[in-house]
Amino acid sequence: MRFYEFECKLLLAKMGVPLPHGGTASTPEQARQLATELNAPVVLKSQVLSGGRMKAGGVKFADTPEEATNAAAEILKLPIRDQLPVCVSVEAKAAVAKEYYLGVTYDALAKKPVMIFSDMGGIDIEQVAEEHPDHIATQHFSTLVPYTDFRAKELIASLGITGGELTALTGIATRLVRLFQQYDMTLAEINPLGKLEDGSFVVLDCHLDMEDEARERHQAVLDALGISPDETRQGRPPTDFEIRGAQVDAVDHRGVAGRVVEFDGNLGLVIGAGGGSLTIFDAVQKYGGKPANYCEIGGNPSVNKAMELTKLILSKPGVEKIAVIMNVVSNTRADIVARGVIKGVVESGHHPAEKISIFRIPGSWEADAFKILGKYGVEYCDRSVSMSEAARRAVEKTGA
Repeated sequence: MRFYEFECKLLLAKMGVPLPHGGTASTPEQARQLATELNAPVVLKSQVLSGGRMKAGGVKFADTPEEATNAAAEILKLPIRDQLPVCVSVEAKAAVAKEYYLGVTYDALAKKPVMIFSDMGGIDIEQVAEEHPDHIATQHFSTLVPYTDFRAKELIASLGITGGELTALTGIATRLVRLFQQYDMTLAEINPLGKLEDGSFVVLDCHLDMEDEARERHQAVLDALGISPDETRQGRPPTDFEIRGAQVDAVDHRGVAGRVVEFDGNLGLVIGAGGGSLTIFDAVQKYGGKPANYCEIGGNPSVNKAMELTKLILSKPGVEKIAVIMNVVSNTRADIVARGVIKGVVESGHHPAEKISIFRIPGSWEADAFKILGKYGVEYCDRSVSMSEAARRAVEKTGA
């Protein structure tokens, strides 16, 4: 789940990371009041979950409270990627002499977190990596051994940073790692981190993503930020479809069924297996299919949960068929998913053979699942048919 910039800064403040003076405003008048209190030129930024705010006109500068009022009025009614801001941040404009990048994320290949530092902040780190690889330093670290100032200093010094600048950056880097680990983040990024003309440092912009499954562990923090359980926070506000999916998943603690992301397509997907579900989704697109949704099912959900997920997906306008595809499973009973999906299709007023394009869940109790599916004339396959081939067959049945 993603945090708004102002929420990110509240979490960074808990770690003692230096931030600009300011606050948030929900009305132009509140922006005027903040600008008056700061008594300095200000920068106003739209608080949306998507990027591209500067290019879209969601970042403005103001020298006076009157200018801040007008700027806030414009920003608050400006949609960015179909999102209206929840508020606008109003911060004192910083006199920046140099910009840096600090980030922590998880390297799936190394199976370790990685710290990333660059002395070229303010632009996308991917662009720096491609065009100026000598200006990036990376460092993997263990989740079992505390991350120390010495490790951070090694990383930052590798780009030629010395003296008081090295000391200041080291402290910020270790605090960022601490935040990443303490709050189960998948990404903790400060870009840019500004060095001001007086030599001090301040976070100009930042980005935090939390592992969705860690939400319950940090409920007190989310409550303090005013984040409700219904907010999926996936780069945009959740749709009604996604909120209903979260409600389906929350009804029963058994397994996962209902974590959905909405897309504009005609093939509903009941898919699972972690990274395998991403592979299935990509395969559907590869063969010309148009997914109506992304979702995760697994961990042995109940019949009712699988049924409600199926009914939810079939209720989406434009969905012609659904495909049920998973990797080989041992902790999910194929027969239970089959019963739930069949029941969901029937209760939605459809014939299973007409609505289910393919059913591929090889593994536990698959023989019983195949008997159930055969009774209703649903095409099914075992592990001898790859997930990619199952996706191709599903797409073919939609006429794509």
